[in-house]
Amino acid sequence: MNRSNPNRVSTRMAAAKAAVSAAMLAFAASANTQAVAAEPALTGTLKKIHDDHIITIGFRDASIPLSYYDAQQQPIGYSIDIANLIVARIRAQLAQPDLKVRMIPITSQNRISLLQNGTIDFECTSTTNNAERAQQVAFSNNFFAIGTRLLVKKTAGIRDFADLNGKTVVVGAGTTSEKILRRLNVEKSMDMQIISAKDHSESFLMLSTGRAKAMMMDDALLAGERAKAPHPDDYEIVGTPQSYEAYGCMLRKNDAPMKAVMDAAIADAQKSGQAARLYARWFMQPIPPKQLNLNFPMSPRLQALFARPTDKPAS
Repeated sequence: MNRSNPNRVSTRMAAAKAAVSAAMLAFAASANTQAVAAEPALTGTLKKIHDDHIITIGFRDASIPLSYYDAQQQPIGYSIDIANLIVARIRAQLAQPDLKVRMIPITSQNRISLLQNGTIDFECTSTTNNAERAQQVAFSNNFFAIGTRLLVKKTAGIRDFADLNGKTVVVGAGTTSEKILRRLNVEKSMDMQIISAKDHSESFLMLSTGRAKAMMMDDALLAGERAKAPHPDDYEIVGTPQSYEAYGCMLRKNDAPMKAVMDAAIADAQKSGQAARLYARWFMQPIPPKQLNLNFPMSPRLQALFARPTDKPAS
């Protein structure tokens, strides 16, 4: 009768255990490799934010009701709320719930350069998403839609752009409205005197003091300027829109991971109804600091954008 050698049995058992252990280690290593492959290393703006543990956002200080100061000199507005939704998404993406936020005021003249040189990580204000700017920066999904029109005193006798012949008109420097107005002046030989103002407040000061007969700008911003006037009923928004534009949040070019986070935050807000609620808060209810009500109903174009989020320029 054959009898097994105890030493051989022990050796075979040890070898079997070693083989099982090796297989388990190999499986674990493979699983870890797959996990690393499923979570690519951070790049671009998200890596910068993660490493610095801070996100820097550009804002406008006088674009009521989109981006402006409250009574405590803190940035508030519809666009600021959109930016905050993006911040919340970035915090979740990076697993950094205590990520700090720094707000830096920008202007229409310096917003692109401050983004390109890394001073700000993104901005959501009142920047038109168009092909010309897309050569220098990238845009998120659009979060707002407007038409470019005129704000005038009711006594001015101005009903449309044709009535601006020989008149003085103020417009924001570096804006799409300025380019449209100057082109119109040349093509229609209108002999307008065009003043380029540094911001919305300066533009309205020109209008209210009579130095300009009309102010051209995005209609939502015109509603904000009218609402904060001492006598809002003295002014009206008139004119056939010279362009339809969409606002997007600007980010640096060729940064797909950052754009994906921003796009998702905006699209989710629009599809869930959150963006519509934000609109009602800022455009149809009294807003700080003076509890002004813009009474500016949502346009069909904005309703269409909320229904079908997109990053395409308006047409």
